[in-house]
Amino acid sequence: MDHTTVGIIGGGPAGLLLARLLHNSGIDCVVLESRDRAYVEQRQRAGILEQSTVDVLRGSGAAERLDREGLVHDGIELRWNRRAQRIDFPALTGGRRVWVYAQTEVVKDLIALQTAGGAPLLFEARVTAVAGADTDRPVVHYTHQGQDKTLSCDYVVGCDGFHGVTRKAIPDGACRTFERVYPYSWFGILADVPPSCDELIYAHSPRGFALHSMRSTTVSRLYLQVANGTDPADWPDERIWDELDARFALDGGWRLERGPITSKAVLPMRSSVTEPMRWGRVFLAGDAAHIVPPTGAKGLNLAVSDVVVLARAFARLQDTGSAELLDAYSDTCLRRVWRAEHFSYFMTTTLHTDPGQSDFETRLQISQLDRIAASPHAAAELAGNYAGLTIE
Repeated sequence: MDHTTVGIIGGGPAGLLLARLLHNSGIDCVVLESRDRAYVEQRQRAGILEQSTVDVLRGSGAAERLDREGLVHDGIELRWNRRAQRIDFPALTGGRRVWVYAQTEVVKDLIALQTAGGAPLLFEARVTAVAGADTDRPVVHYTHQGQDKTLSCDYVVGCDGFHGVTRKAIPDGACRTFERVYPYSWFGILADVPPSCDELIYAHSPRGFALHSMRSTTVSRLYLQVANGTDPADWPDERIWDELDARFALDGGWRLERGPITSKAVLPMRSSVTEPMRWGRVFLAGDAAHIVPPTGAKGLNLAVSDVVVLARAFARLQDTGSAELLDAYSDTCLRRVWRAEHFSYFMTTTLHTDPGQSDFETRLQISQLDRIAASPHAAAELAGNYAGLTIE
């Protein structure tokens, strides 16, 4: 049986960044990823990096391409009632901003570093069970290259998502999950057309929410609020562009550029937090511990903050023998998680039209957007949360 200090289950951004941080601190670890490399490097996910996330990637040596190709954004635009209001992040946050750089690119960068000389990273290593979470030597059972294998660990970190194996290692009743499912979904498209805006546009509309984002200077990423269970086949390209036009409409000369749509997908929306984020020698990080609706652009950034806190705790244990930071991991992370959950909930419920909402509730949404436009304090709170809280 092989042994490592930290067994990491999941080769997404959380697991890969944790491995990088541990490697830089001289702590041995192994990453087990169930999918092949090509699949992992093509998974479409988040595209907004907070200031703190960029700082961490730079500090870990994983930001060379990000600094060269990432798009720096100093704000977002809110639209409602055919008007627009820009939120200036640096002016409201003391200089903090965000970057547009797809999660797929972050993953590619981290994999390249890992395979060039980092800790072992095994693709197509399907974990079947984690045993002994409450002992001092938990064991990970997995299959790789057609063989059943085991990996004993001092600690196991689950970065394998809400439906991953790691959560199943925690007994029923040891953790509690708080959850909200939203009564609408996002219909996301990728289009080969330069973005029609310099910064992201978040639009509230009687027809439903819309978001204009981008993946690069030549690829646009756009979303429409749709009913749960929507079939993308019911939305031909012309219908999509017409609906986006209607929801982004302004009194003025702005125009939405159209182009070939290369990808369509419907994304259900929910919020979820599992407490605590640790049981015995097993830790949960990223989507294994919490999920946010994408409106606040927090999913990837929360995963980064989790593994930064965890890597610091493992480094403290190695350097001093003190498990104080490890024992505080869950409480430390959950403070930031719940603030991000609340901000994501605020953005989602302010900008989306609930199928059953009344005219009164719609007027409350408009009042809130009017307040953000009129109050520097309200705008600063939005900007500070969007650009990201500092990592404790």
